[in-house]
Amino acid sequence: MAENTDTATLTSSYTEMTEMLLPNDTNALGRALGGAVLHWMDICGAIAALRFSNQAVVTASMDHVDFKGPIDLGEIAVIEAYVYNTGETSINVKVDVRAEDPRENEIRETTSSFLTFVAIDDDGSPTAVPDLVCETENEEILREEAKSQRKEELESLVERLE
Repeated sequence: MAENTDTATLTSSYTEMTEMLLPNDTNALGRALGGAVLHWMDICGAIAALRFSNQAVVTASMDHVDFKGPIDLGEIAVIEAYVYNTGETSINVKVDVRAEDPRENEIRETTSSFLTFVAIDDDGSPTAVPDLVCETENEEILREEAKSQRKEELESLVERLE
């Protein structure tokens, strides 16, 4: 594999999706099925990784996911993702989900996680990804916050397992 010398920005990866929560994606309580939310997160994260790398990507992992609050039938789910770190062939993406109820002018956080994708070439083999560049102070802050949050979550998981 050739060494990668390309760069891409955090902003170039930024992706926002919206979904209206309809009956097909709800449980008996009229709230979003966890599997539907995870599906949206995976898609949004993959788009962010694809935009960043300009390569096909596959999901390698999804970290611990906490459902902080519900998304109710008829509400809008807003899924946001951006690349915050990379390896040689891997792309780390932070994905956040919030619920919006336009009728009540209410917005609340519902879910977040960290996903890792691997860029692949036309033969399905891992391929090099660009190095992440933060062009603005805001990009650097987002990157550092994501790295810090993921580190804290991984340390907390290790403590719970001990």
